[in-house]
Amino acid sequence: MSVVVTVRVSGDTDRFREFLANEGERLRPIGEAAKGVGCLHHRFTVGDGFVLVVDEWESAEQFQQFFESNEEIPVIIRDSGGQGAPEVTIAEAVETPDQF
Repeated sequence: MSVVVTVRVSGDTDRFREFLANEGERLRPIGEAAKGVGCLHHRFTVGDGFVLVVDEWESAEQFQQFFESNEEIPVIIRDSGGQGAPEVTIAEAVETPDQF
């Protein structure tokens, strides 16, 4: 059974959007590495004063190993306007009749 992972980072969302426009290609190698170690789906969203990453991983352990060992992630968070420690939530994905 897979897990859904959210990573919420408070920060300057205008800076995040600028980062995407000017330096977004820096994200590509991280995404490729994540796919190689168990990430099934990945998406960024922007809220009021925060960026939210929504991923689906094969397992919580695969996510934690990747997130804790990838040295580029904290650099990207800082460079893209993130402030403070990310808030990570991991939950089991379940099958439901209304799923699409």
